[in-house]
Amino acid sequence: MNFTHLHVHTEYSLLDGSAKINEIVARARELGMDSLAITDHGVMYGVIDFYRACKREGIRPVLGCEVYVAPGSRFHKEGGVTDERYYHLVLLAENDI
Repeated sequence: MNFTHLHVHTEYSLLDGSAKINEIVARARELGMDSLAITDHGVMYGVIDFYRACKREGIRPVLGCEVYVAPGSRFHKEGGVTDERYYHLVLLAENDI
């Protein structure tokens, strides 16, 4: 049975990621994985490097991003005292469309 990590932060997730793209792709290849995702937190700066590294190692890249889903406007920064909170959502690209 194959396994694919679908929630992976790299060094481009500045607050919660430290994995270097070339290192995680090489490790995925060592473990026999045939695909791997990138889901950096709120940014997609690393997808080109990730895509190229995966292709070099024969791994299918899955491109994505972890985003915030919050009630109200993105400009509203005050902490709420209600049950409304922000949540994380992992978005993965299925195809070019």
